[in-house]
Amino acid sequence: MALRVKVLGPIVAEIDGVEVALGGPRQRAVLAVLVAARGQVVSAERVLDAAWDEGEPASMPTLHSYITRLRKALEPGRTNRSPESVLARVGNGYTLRVEPDAVDAERFARKVGEGQLLLEAGDHSAALAVLGEAVELWGGQPYGEFAGAAFAVPEIARLQGLFLSARESLYAAQLALGRHTVAVPELEKLTAEQPMSERGWELLVLALYRSGRQGDALAALRSARRVLAEELGIDPGPGLRELEAAVLAQDDTLRPGGAAPLPESGGNLPFPVTALVGRTAEVEQVAALLAEHRLVTLGGPGGIGKTRLALETARARDDADGPWLVELAGLADPSLVAGAIAQVLGLTGPVTAQRLAYALRGRSPLIVIDNCEHLVAAVRDTVAELLAGAGGVRVLATSRETLGVPGEALYDVPPLSTADARDLFLSRARAAAPGWEPTPAELANAERLCQGLDGLPLAVELAAGQCRMLSVEQILTSMDDRFSVLTDGAGPRRHRTLARTVEWSYDLLEPAERELFHRLGAFASGFVLDAAAAVCGRPVLGGLGALVRKSLVAVEPGTSPRRYRLLETIKEFARARQDPAELAEAQAAHRAWVLGRAEAADARIRGEGAAAAMEVLLADQAEHRAAFTSAMLAGDGGYALRLTGLLSWFWYRRGHVAEGLASLSAAMELYPDAEPGVRSQALIGMAGLHYLAGDFVAASRRAREAAEMARLADDLVAEGQALTYRALFGGLCGAPNALADARAALDLAEVAGMEWLHAEALMVLGMLLVFARETGEAAEWLTDSIAVATGTGHRFVTASSTWLLMKIDLLTGRTDRPLASGLPILRMLDEDKDVTSWLVMAHTLAGVLAAGGLPRDGARLLGAVEAVGARVGFSPPELDPADGAERERLIRHALPADELAECLREGAGLSPAQVHDLLDTLIRSRVH
Repeated sequence: MALRVKVLGPIVAEIDGVEVALGGPRQRAVLAVLVAARGQVVSAERVLDAAWDEGEPASMPTLHSYITRLRKALEPGRTNRSPESVLARVGNGYTLRVEPDAVDAERFARKVGEGQLLLEAGDHSAALAVLGEAVELWGGQPYGEFAGAAFAVPEIARLQGLFLSARESLYAAQLALGRHTVAVPELEKLTAEQPMSERGWELLVLALYRSGRQGDALAALRSARRVLAEELGIDPGPGLRELEAAVLAQDDTLRPGGAAPLPESGGNLPFPVTALVGRTAEVEQVAALLAEHRLVTLGGPGGIGKTRLALETARARDDADGPWLVELAGLADPSLVAGAIAQVLGLTGPVTAQRLAYALRGRSPLIVIDNCEHLVAAVRDTVAELLAGAGGVRVLATSRETLGVPGEALYDVPPLSTADARDLFLSRARAAAPGWEPTPAELANAERLCQGLDGLPLAVELAAGQCRMLSVEQILTSMDDRFSVLTDGAGPRRHRTLARTVEWSYDLLEPAERELFHRLGAFASGFVLDAAAAVCGRPVLGGLGALVRKSLVAVEPGTSPRRYRLLETIKEFARARQDPAELAEAQAAHRAWVLGRAEAADARIRGEGAAAAMEVLLADQAEHRAAFTSAMLAGDGGYALRLTGLLSWFWYRRGHVAEGLASLSAAMELYPDAEPGVRSQALIGMAGLHYLAGDFVAASRRAREAAEMARLADDLVAEGQALTYRALFGGLCGAPNALADARAALDLAEVAGMEWLHAEALMVLGMLLVFARETGEAAEWLTDSIAVATGTGHRFVTASSTWLLMKIDLLTGRTDRPLASGLPILRMLDEDKDVTSWLVMAHTLAGVLAAGGLPRDGARLLGAVEAVGARVGFSPPELDPADGAERERLIRHALPADELAECLREGAGLSPAQVHDLLDTLIRSRVH
């Protein structure tokens, strides 16, 4: 099976030459994101951010669904259980595994590079053929409909730059082969399309001149000068100026070449992340050397602070061109040094040191070349050519070995003074352990520690990081073995400092500690000792202490019990080093721990422990999502369905309607053949969430399905809950037998023997009677439900039944009692972290205030409800469409428009506690 993907134009995938369907825009966008990554792993979160617009809802379950569909399209012969060969999951992300030539953009880029190398080598015929093939691959706007998407912009810019370079090189090859006349019309088209390309103008002038059209060549030069002046306000670069002189002189040595000028810019130095400590004198000394010498090299051992000193010195200058930072730490091939500098300077096409020097003539840039020690010979030759060929260039280099270029000024970066090293240690230690202030003894130990570390900034900062776990005295006695590694002269290049530091700590781990380190990578956020022990299957205090000491695990200061976490960079390191089978085992253990916590919380969430259970579930949300994601990626639909069923009541009370419905739907889709008991719980959860969303028809349908599944599972409790929901949601849809269903549900609830279910069934029967305006009987059932709920601690039912009794009071014209009874319930719901019920109660109280002659206060309360509801995506009138809409109408019609708007704005700024205080003040004023 031959898969090909095309992005040079509309996005197309073909298998054996036959186009395959890629689905809708978002699904196609997911594929585009992975193609643009060029074989790199893209985290699931990054795919969501890139493929969805800001205004569109995005969820992990939807992404998983799109991935599944794309796999079916791109791997039609793959079975559900066979490994992915094309669209593969790696860790927490995805990658597109295809040969580079299977993607037209990669094939195009390869041919452009090959063609330019052939052109530079003088093989013009071969270059012409290869570049012609490259240009033929171009099918129009890369990435088609996603041309404006943020994820595609860098890749499109790269490809368009390559396309321009390919066309320019193609015409250069034609000129080198003497095909001047043929090239002229194509070059005229190119300069019309790309008028800012000076290389294109140079090639056109040469083609015209070599075709015997000197006058037209000069006219083209005038056009180039006019376009550059009008569009950019600049004169032509040195290449065009020298070419103009050569044409006027009819110079026989005219030949293809020239380079684009260095872009005018303020440079590319990164902004500092931390404040510089000390180094004031050193910055001044290096600046003085740089003013006198065109090449200054900062030397010294690894970790001495060469890069930071170079950046601070360069940042303090006011160069018109630059400063330009060229980082060589990740470069291994000496032949690419000139190309790395050219890339930073914005130069395209074949690159040599001579071409760089030519491009920089007439300019005065400062170029900072960082980490030269492993490429000394190549850097020496390139810098020597730049300094000799471009008189305005200055170079500030960092290296552990001098470059050996004539005129080089060497500055050995000294260690920090004891005072500056101590200040650096204290600054970084306070950041690592907020609130820590050293005692006099600790200050003395800090000075001794910094002296022992020879004032090396990297070693001092790493030592300061240990303050998260150890005292200064402990660090002082434990740093001896680390010092030799941290100050190794052949140590890491700058970009690998963190990775090498982590790797060094990793290599020191005992096998049991290493296993623990990998296991802890399964956590999505912070964790406590008990959680780590559960996921790792053994006590972890000793091992965890070792990981903290080796800077692989962070301690969250001020937490009780102590919480620990892995930084994201370290977590990725752990996952990258972990065997896939071990990672899967760790994730499975994490899922088991998450499910156990969710089951324990579910057992308490409808009783006296509801508030504590909600606290646990709130704290575990990141772990819920991580466990759900890993289950979906592992194809464990049964787990995903069980977990989402357990979380559905939490989602209901917190108002997480969209997340809950999306997760439940994805789990149901992945595991359509779930056993009836598991499926009934998920369907009950979906029914409740559809109800919150105001979709009563879907809620009623899901409740009916849940009742059928519960009956098949012989689960009386689930069946009683499903029948209770079916009666309520059916009644909201106008079902004539809703009251009969509610009475049947009440009978079943009594048989099931669960008091919380009995309380809910009583409440629903009373609620349906309120809807039917049978208020007398309704009040009796609701009073009974409150009594049962109070006995079992089911505060949700207590609140809901009280709310319904308030509605009865409003229907009978009483506004004093609802206000007094509503406030305690509102406080209770806030304690229970029940957002949706709080909003419904507050919305009703707003109507109570308006009906009682306090429309301004009612409008303020309505403003608070609307603000909180907007944040969680829930609107109380959707839950109570008839009476809720009437309450809002009463408030809005009671006030002039400007006064209403002012009150709503005031209310939007109120916190729940301020709402409670407002109501308390109103109640007290009525009493007195």
